[in-house]
Amino acid sequence: MHDPDAQGQAKFRCDFCGQAWTDERPMVEGHRGSLICANCLSVAYAELVLHNAGADLPADETVTCRLCLERRDEPHWAGLVNTDALACTRCVRQSSGVLHNDDDIAWSKPVV
Repeated sequence: MHDPDAQGQAKFRCDFCGQAWTDERPMVEGHRGSLICANCLSVAYAELVLHNAGADLPADETVTCRLCLERRDEPHWAGLVNTDALACTRCVRQSSGVLHNDDDIAWSKPVV
């Protein structure tokens, strides 16, 4: 999400927790400027991938993954602060691969 009142990197905030983008808090961008930070991604990955947990989408047909804007029939993770922001399993896997494979970022996929 974008914070029009902030300056520099702080203009960009995680859609799931609201924290500002910093060098210590890298983020992955989804469609239309949506963002998920490394901290939220760690929690989402652990829940969806390692523990096969997560929630089904609500019956409301307009609810979609915040990152891909698609409605997928798979478990989703709800944000830590913004619980209306959902991330599908596919996007969590893809986003974790992006951060994990980036040599400039010291982030690894969580393990059991």
